[in-house]
Amino acid sequence: MRAIWKGAIAFGLVNVPVKVYSATEDHDISLHQVHNADGGRIRYQRRCEVCGEVVDYSDIEKAFEEDGRTVVLSKEELKSIPAENSHEIEVVQFVPSEQLEPMMFEKSYYLEPDSKSPKAYVLLRRALEDTDRVAVVQFALREKTRLGALRIKDDVLVLQSLLWPDEVREASFPSLEADIRISAQERDMSAALVESMAADFDPTSFTDEYQVQLRQLIEAKLEQGESLDTEETFGVESGEGGKGEVIDLMEALKRSLDRKRGGAASGGDSDGGEDAADGEPAKPARKAAGTKASGARTAAAKTGTDEAKPATTRQAGKATATKAAAKPAAKTAAKTSGTKSAGTKSTGAADGKPAAKTSTRTRKPA
Repeated sequence: MRAIWKGAIAFGLVNVPVKVYSATEDHDISLHQVHNADGGRIRYQRRCEVCGEVVDYSDIEKAFEEDGRTVVLSKEELKSIPAENSHEIEVVQFVPSEQLEPMMFEKSYYLEPDSKSPKAYVLLRRALEDTDRVAVVQFALREKTRLGALRIKDDVLVLQSLLWPDEVREASFPSLEADIRISAQERDMSAALVESMAADFDPTSFTDEYQVQLRQLIEAKLEQGESLDTEETFGVESGEGGKGEVIDLMEALKRSLDRKRGGAASGGDSDGGEDAADGEPAKPARKAAGTKASGARTAAAKTGTDEAKPATTRQAGKATATKAAAKPAAKTAAKTSGTKSAGTKSTGAADGKPAAKTSTRTRKPA
């Protein structure tokens, strides 16, 4: 990492020299604009609207315009502003962390000790640890006076710039002012849904799916050229997206709970090609899904019994959502059948994709 700024934290009369580093970075795939007719690169030019000439960046100054008057400010004049020349991070308050509004956080920076003896740095860090507080600071960076919060992450001081209060818009929506009534059942079901999805936050378990799929699209285009078939690449039709708006709130909550409970019962695998919430095949639909289901039916037919046949996908979805009703039915089937049929499972090992799972089980007669 390269330091972008050097200065010192003013902690009362204590001076803590530090180097500032950007704590975040952008990993998005970079795309540029081209002419769709010939692929030529599109570039923007800084052209003066008075003389029509293309202007070099070194010849550009900044200006302010108001009431028809324009004030041009040179780089030297802007640098003469006292706050711009300040290299001090001034601690003004120590506040409880919960009093900081998360919406105000802007960008994070790591602070490294910039002295042979980092004792003052460690002292400030220990003071924040012992008091369980965050330091509110003021500093200037890149032609702007900023408000910031100084906190600790992994024994390192982190400076987080904050938006000024007038930079956070006030939310006022007439639709929320209406008298909205929530029933006790709706609240109970929504609380149950929250509980079923409760977990400790682990950011490493999440992936930027758009960037992964964009890379997949680029590689497919490099390989196939203009004959690219996006449906074959992604397994969905071009532009296919969400499942549409669900109008019935109670039905949506019930389906969501059924899906989570069904996924937990099957070991947490909710992507096996079956939507447990409504019994419909889950999207995106894979081309091989029909082949896998057909293979499962063929394997089941070899047992020679009606009980061994897999249920339809709609019946399987309903059975997942109503486990209590399915168990007595299975016991009745076991008493009337003298055979034991093993569950059939289409593994999809040929293509490495998750497969639809269907199974029927009967017990041996007592």
